Amino acid sequence: MRFIQKITIVTIKRPEHADVNEGLLYFGDSLGLFGLRDKDKSCYRLFVELLKAAKNQVGLSSDELALRLGLTRGTVVHHLNKLIDSGIAVVANNRYYLKEENLKVVIEAMKKDVDKHLNELHSLASEIDNWIGI
Repeated sequence: MRFIQKITIVTIKRPEHADVNEGLLYFGDSLGLFGLRDKDKSCYRLFVELLKAAKNQVGLSSDELALRLGLTRGTVVHHLNKLIDSGIAVVANNRYYLKEENLKVVIEAMKKDVDKHLNELHSLASEIDNWIGI
C-alpha cells in the first residue's frame, strides 16, 4: 500500500468556452498531472479511461488499460502511480479506479486532505516559532 500523497496545484488560466476535452485537460494540468514530457498524452488518455470506468462503476487492470490505449504496461503503471500519488486513483485487487465516484467528490476529498495537512503544518509552524523565539 502506498502512503505518499503528492497534491500539486498549478495556477493556470481556465479556458473560457471549454468543451469536455479542454475541461479535462485544464483539470489535469491544474493538478500537474499532464507534463510536457508526455508527448502522446498517455496520462490524459489513461485518466479518461478511468473516468469512463467510473461511469460504468468498474475497475480496470493495468493490462486492460495498456491494451485499450496501445501503451506498454510499464507506461501505464508509471502514470497510474502518479494518479494514485495525487489522490485521483486507487488500486484494489489489481484493478484501478477513480478514487471517488466522480471528479467533484475527488476534489472534495483532496481539499480535506490538503486542509488537514495545512492545519498540521500551521500547528508545527507555531511550535517552531516558539522554539526559535520569533
